[in-house]
Amino acid sequence: MSLLPSQKPDAPDGDPRVIGVDSEDADRVLSALSAGTARTMLTTLHEEPATASELADDVETSLQNAQYHLGKLRDADLVEVAGTSYSEKGREMDVYAPTDAPLVLFAGDENTGRTVQSMLGSLLGAVAVLGVASLLVQYLTEHVFASNAGSAGGFSTMNVDTASNAAGGVPPGVLFFLGGVLALVLAAGYRYWR
Repeated sequence: MSLLPSQKPDAPDGDPRVIGVDSEDADRVLSALSAGTARTMLTTLHEEPATASELADDVETSLQNAQYHLGKLRDADLVEVAGTSYSEKGREMDVYAPTDAPLVLFAGDENTGRTVQSMLGSLLGAVAVLGVASLLVQYLTEHVFASNAGSAGGFSTMNVDTASNAAGGVPPGVLFFLGGVLALVLAAGYRYWR
């Protein structure tokens, strides 16, 4: 636990990092992740940034072993020093955090790598937009359409609960999101394979 102020690490950006399996980057990534301790440390850092000594405690290993694996993870650009913290004795310590959110290894040439990275970036952006649209659909079905159901005059409207029950109890916003994701995956697959 740090007693003095520390610099907070920035959250990793959402852009995918795409690496060909036959590249030197892939060699470093696979080498760094070949040990179970390193994989556990990376998973732990995705949950919360930490110092080397905190990581050693979390994964139940020695400080020297944690520092060794952190070095390999840094060489592979999987973690970085994202801030500083201070020990109870006032000693400055590096705080480590993951460098990338998604990491994709692919087999193929450099052009395939650029295509995969472009598609993933577009797909992640589209999923974010789809998520917002799904929330809007859910809001509209719960608030706007439900309140207008009684005042529809001669027009017959379906109750939101009836619509949800007809879909197996799945809320309309979730159905919209799942349908949209399916459409995006099919479109991305078609674009990639043509």
